[in-house]
Amino acid sequence: MTQPAPGPLGSLGPLGEPAPPPKPRGLARLRNYFLTGLVVAGPVAITIWLTLWLINLIDGWVKPLIPQAWNPNSYLPVAVPGVGVLAAVIGLTILGFLTANLVGRTVVQSGESVLDRMPIVRSLYKGVKQIFETVFKQDGAGFRRVGLIEWPGPGLWSLCFITEHARGALASGLPGPDHVCLFVPCTPNPTTGYLVMIEESKVIEIGVTPDEAFKLIMSMGIIQPAGAAPAPVRPVADPRSPPLSGESAAAE
Repeated sequence: MTQPAPGPLGSLGPLGEPAPPPKPRGLARLRNYFLTGLVVAGPVAITIWLTLWLINLIDGWVKPLIPQAWNPNSYLPVAVPGVGVLAAVIGLTILGFLTANLVGRTVVQSGESVLDRMPIVRSLYKGVKQIFETVFKQDGAGFRRVGLIEWPGPGLWSLCFITEHARGALASGLPGPDHVCLFVPCTPNPTTGYLVMIEESKVIEIGVTPDEAFKLIMSMGIIQPAGAAPAPVRPVADPRSPPLSGESAAAE
């Protein structure tokens, strides 16, 4: 028996099986080591840099508001990072505790009544407040439902966040049945996108968490959400078209 000759894309073993690819040598092996180290160290370095940047940003805002007697950086030989972050967390927690009772709610309502008399400030405050209440509310709404819509054209599917049902004047101005408001983010920057109002029946809600959706968007589709792969879908044959030769033989 003659041994098969090697093909143009690789060589074959003595039994005809594909031979393993040759191992990289010299500079190619060093390049692979470098890329492996970059993949390992890159995310860690970027995460540390972003964390330190955020801590320094918050410290720069909050530290000037801390009294000198309570600021450790005023009597320690070295600056301690994160003092402003800790003070901000404690301050926001105390503020939430105070506004949860009757006296705190009364004070907040009095302040809102003052802002309500200012035309420009009133609109800005109410808009920002509604955004914060929608994003951080605890009843499960907001950016907690992920779906797919056929957009921007037929056969093109986009990831979306189901925010709220259309209500009030918005719902009465839309034709057809119930509509929902969607946020269709752009990639790789999900902070920009489009507000879309569409019939709820045209939205396919998928079992993907918001974190997995943001990873998919920011990685431009490289990081896929976990889950079982769907079964292959066979196209529906046109009954008017003649059957294939294999199908006709099986039918006989």
